[in-house]
Amino acid sequence: MNMFLPGGGTGFIGKALVDTLKRAGHEVTVISRTQAPGRITWNEISKSPLPECEAVVNLAGKNILNPLKRWNETFLQELRQSRIETTQTLASKIADAAVPPKVFVTSSAVGYYPASETEEYTEDFPPSSADTLTRLCKDWENSAKLPDNCTTRLVTLRIGVVLGRSGGVIQQTIWPFWFGLGGVIGSGKQHFPWIHIDDMTGIITHSLDNDHVTGVLNAVAPEIVTNERFTKEYGSVLWRPTLIPAPSFALNIMFGTERAKILLEGQKVIPKRTLEMGYRFKFPELKAAMKNILS
Repeated sequence: MNMFLPGGGTGFIGKALVDTLKRAGHEVTVISRTQAPGRITWNEISKSPLPECEAVVNLAGKNILNPLKRWNETFLQELRQSRIETTQTLASKIADAAVPPKVFVTSSAVGYYPASETEEYTEDFPPSSADTLTRLCKDWENSAKLPDNCTTRLVTLRIGVVLGRSGGVIQQTIWPFWFGLGGVIGSGKQHFPWIHIDDMTGIITHSLDNDHVTGVLNAVAPEIVTNERFTKEYGSVLWRPTLIPAPSFALNIMFGTERAKILLEGQKVIPKRTLEMGYRFKFPELKAAMKNILS
């Protein structure tokens, strides 16, 4: 039995990953902010040597689109702390471990790529500092770097919008689906990189299980869609009209102009290396993914 150590294991993706690992017969200890059976706290991790384990996964990070949080320096610092500092802590502990884990899988986001309606982004795209979001993702990824003499394999996942099921409706890792009313967001022409939760956990376990998988992988489905296409497919599967749009000005007021870019602008992201590393998507097409989630 192998022991796996996921940070952020109580979140949307983390819970699904923990369930997947346990079903496969693995022992799992979740790194969390609070104490509970089967968990270890971030404070304990920071003060002690890394527990001996097969692999470390970090999915920790506060919700960037929390509507209850104002977009200001305080919130930006919280975002950086929840992503960068947790990743740095784990990277440092891995580097110092007497028996380092075989693999460290860490998360980033498609916000690494600047918003564009025309550019096609693969994992080879160079780092950018176009805005706060691209800088955050660049620093996030840099915080995971391990020393050259470390034997631990590093995999970084640039994650799109993850679709899963909650309460009989499609749950997303971004918010909102226009308060459940179903209209397009802004112009609707922005690209919308997405992935089914089963493929999200599938890419992680593929990275854990295969020694040849290393470097950056785009955790997005092969099918490229716009927000307008996503909205229409969503409404079709739910038998729900998609008539009430989310206007740009309203989202700019609610989230602030810089944060609203996550919803109003998009990136055409292609999982080139993910496919080259041998991962085969269970749900490469949006309609089938949505039907599965609601079946």
